Amino acid sequence: MADALYDTDLIIVGGGPAGCAAARMAASVGMRSILVEPDRLCRNLYRIPALNNVLGGRTSGPELADSIVAELKSTELCRLELGRHVTELRADDVHVTVTVDTGVRLTAPYAIAATGVGPLQPRDTTWITAPDGLTLPPLWQAEADDADGRTLLVLGGDRPIGTFLRGTPTTDTRLLVAYPAADEYKTEEIRADPRVALLPVEHLTLGSAEGSSVTAEVVGQDGARQTITADAVYLSIGNAPTAPSGDLVRGVDGYCPPADQHSRVIVAGDLRSARFQRIMTALGSGSEAALRAYYAARELSTKG
Repeated sequence: MADALYDTDLIIVGGGPAGCAAARMAASVGMRSILVEPDRLCRNLYRIPALNNVLGGRTSGPELADSIVAELKSTELCRLELGRHVTELRADDVHVTVTVDTGVRLTAPYAIAATGVGPLQPRDTTWITAPDGLTLPPLWQAEADDADGRTLLVLGGDRPIGTFLRGTPTTDTRLLVAYPAADEYKTEEIRADPRVALLPVEHLTLGSAEGSSVTAEVVGQDGARQTITADAVYLSIGNAPTAPSGDLVRGVDGYCPPADQHSRVIVAGDLRSARFQRIMTALGSGSEAALRAYYAARELSTKG
């Protein structure tokens, strides 16, 4: 399967659960891979304090991440390129070329894009007005010790709120969750938690933080206006795809539907769709992506 013209059999862009699973599966069928990741492997898993939907007995993100990282670092057929950012991915009838931020170009018969998603910011919504250039952290980055005894304003009702609450069951934190009507169904799992105050809003105008507090002017879905104050503000308004530029085909929502891609480019993990963003689906799709590349390469070699 290896070809002297190629740097490897498979290039994997992204070192989250999907990318790591792809590298592990590729090695198990004898494929060499190069995995490119700008940060640490499974970096987002280290921010998930509690897991309740992953097989294998893992109950926290760091525990699962440590086991995945240990396995991948012992996988001889996988070469890790950590601290490197992919700037472009190009595909043609013969191979895929991936360019990294050092200017180096890597080639392989196939590539797997598993770059996942990143948090949306207030500027990406219509229901939040915030100071120009403001960038806020997502809730999953809030440290339990820093949040203890404080009131946090959370913008949006997305799923990580429940993850935060499950991971900090004894933390004395109050969450003021301001969310639009479209997020109503997402708040069901947190409604019963006494630490949560739900604020359905039509619009929210975030003021600049002064000292140790932040204020916001809120127009409720009933038209009522109020001013709210919190110790800090975090985001939970969802994510956006973080695909590299080049030949990846994006849908109107920014995601990269697997069926629309070049035959030599396989999309795995959260980059596929907003509907299946779970650790288990990422692991499965990464493994499947590697097998797709393996069988496609075998079919070409037998025809040759």
